Order: sequence, then structure tokens, then C-alpha cells
Amino acid sequence: MMRIFAMPTQAAVWTLLAGLALAAPAEAGPREALVLIGKARVIDGDTIEVDGTRIRLQGIDAPETRQFCTTADGVSWACGRYATAVIAAAVAKVDVTCTAQSRDRYQRVVAVCWAGVVELGHAMVAEGWALADRRFGRAYIPVEEAARVATRGIWADEFEAPWTWRRTRRRG
Repeated sequence: MMRIFAMPTQAAVWTLLAGLALAAPAEAGPREALVLIGKARVIDGDTIEVDGTRIRLQGIDAPETRQFCTTADGVSWACGRYATAVIAAAVAKVDVTCTAQSRDRYQRVVAVCWAGVVELGHAMVAEGWALADRRFGRAYIPVEEAARVATRGIWADEFEAPWTWRRTRRRG
């Protein structure tokens, strides 16, 4: 049985994220002299594209689009698609500004990105739609802990960490 959720509206996402507008930026890593500004096309919960450049959000890892979570009563639901929809709603009607920090092993730009006044990585972790990626910084760990304690987003249910989900499917 699938759990059915209404996709978030733009107003609902901005209401949720409004309190995060003054969030601390992610820890800085090696910097490139690259700032991208424009409309974002969402790839998944932690990856966007701005002006033809694929960008991985610094310091977070969101459920993969094909990933499912499970409620306490065993109902499976598309948490990866929902995380993607949350970020899509957040960037839908505003320009995104991304400051590159580095490149990942796939040569994607890794950046801290803002949708208006909302820092996207922080917002996704704070609302429980992404995890802090400890391999690339510690800035979001307390934010993740607060989301876990408050059972926000995926923390309300059972889920596999995105890095574990990917690893177990590669072996297949």
C-alpha cells in the first residue's frame, strides 16, 4: 500500500521555510570564483541545475527520487519524490543564487544555494527532507538533530540513509 501525500504548495513551503531565513551558511570549503544566479531546474532533493550547470547542494544528502520510506504501520511512501517536490516548490518562482565551494567526483559544482533569503541546504535538513552529509562538513549536524527530535519530514517514519540506499542498490 502506498502512502499518499499532497505535494506541497509554494505558499506552504515558504511558510515552513520563512523561519529559516536567517540560517547560518554551510561551512566553507575550497572556493571557486563562481556564482550562478537564475531559475533553477530541480533534479532531486539535493541537486539542481542553474543556467545549464548541475549543482549539488553543499553538506546535505536527500533521499533519492526512487527511494521509499515506511510508516510505523508498514505503509510505503515515495519520500524521495516528496523531498524533490519540496525543493522544487521552494525554487519555483524565485531566482536561485549559488556560490560554488568545490566540485564533486562527478565534476558537479558543489555550492551553497539561496532561494531568495532561504538557504536551501539548511532548509531541507531543518524540515527533515535531507540529512547532514558529515563527509563534507559539520554545519548541519545540529540542524539535523533538531529535525530528528521534532520528527520532521522523513524522521517521522523509517528510512534508509540515502548513501546506504544507493550503496545497496549498486551491488544488485
